Amino acid sequence: MKPTRIFLVGFMCSGKSTVGKLLADKLGYTFWDIDQVIEEREGKSIEEIFKSKGEEYFRNLERNVLEEFLEKERVVVSTGGGLGANPTAMEKMKSAGLVVWLDLDFETFLQRCAHQEGRPLLKRGLDYLRVLMEEREKVYRLAHIRLKADKPPDALVEGLLSQL
Repeated sequence: MKPTRIFLVGFMCSGKSTVGKLLADKLGYTFWDIDQVIEEREGKSIEEIFKSKGEEYFRNLERNVLEEFLEKERVVVSTGGGLGANPTAMEKMKSAGLVVWLDLDFETFLQRCAHQEGRPLLKRGLDYLRVLMEEREKVYRLAHIRLKADKPPDALVEGLLSQL
């Protein structure tokens, strides 16, 4: 039986939003991107929220929005990279549905993300990002399914569907 809630976790630029949209379409589910929901509600970009109200404020918003999706049916939810690395959030997602980790190696992350604007954590330097990725992976590893995110999004979706 297919899960009624699928949560995608992983580091920034791992493809959570792209894969999530494709997966939701294939399943006939609704796709939600938590970062997008926050931006719409706040009327600001994530970067602007970080600047004006701080990271802690943003992390609280993430957790609050996640709570709304723990009860929804037939949804694919893309979480921000930090939310999926929160142990409490991970446990809640695992209890409510299927958690899929899109596992991205550091070199691929750099290729995909190096020139993207609007990602506040990118401004902190490579050493910081490498350590951050390693720390977050300790929680991502708790996901039900781990998919190497080095394939095209449609191949990742097909691989995941074959496991459901």
